Amino acid sequence: MAPKAEAKPKSKISASRKLSLKILLLTRATEQLEAEKAAREEEKVRYLGEKLPPLQLTGLNMDEMQKLCKQIHAKIDKVDEERYDYEAKVIKNNRDINELNLKVQDLGGKFKKPALRKVRVSADEMLKALFGSKNKGSMDLRANLKSVKKEDIKQEKELNLEVGDWRKNVEAMSGMEGRKKMFDA
Repeated sequence: MAPKAEAKPKSKISASRKLSLKILLLTRATEQLEAEKAAREEEKVRYLGEKLPPLQLTGLNMDEMQKLCKQIHAKIDKVDEERYDYEAKVIKNNRDINELNLKVQDLGGKFKKPALRKVRVSADEMLKALFGSKNKGSMDLRANLKSVKKEDIKQEKELNLEVGDWRKNVEAMSGMEGRKKMFDA
């Protein structure tokens, strides 16, 4: 006895229970997302408070102000250098990830072939592409074709006419005598 087609096993959880579990999971996930967002904001505020203490501009003379501006510019330059380094690392990592993905696709054998465009290429260009500069001159592709003589064409037409007109020979070939003539010929 052949086994029946695979039937889906019945779920042991009722539909209402599944729905309530999905709702619970979604609410828990949204709560976690909000908590992560708040933690990021707190980290950002803490980091900025650490790196950028509040400015005390009151009571500073011109020389102290210029010194403070130079310090701020130095910090800006340092931050820009770090940002550039991080961007370069991200670009390099993305390139590495793409290369590894291509290797995985090649190993998996599921490579998506790109859509090819139709290109008109003459026979000479095709031979040049295939054989490179080894190909000397143009190759006459018609040279190897079979030549047909006019006499052969005329003989074939005559044979077709003899066989083709069947109405003339119907009475002559009817009966046993006609079949005997066919075998004798």
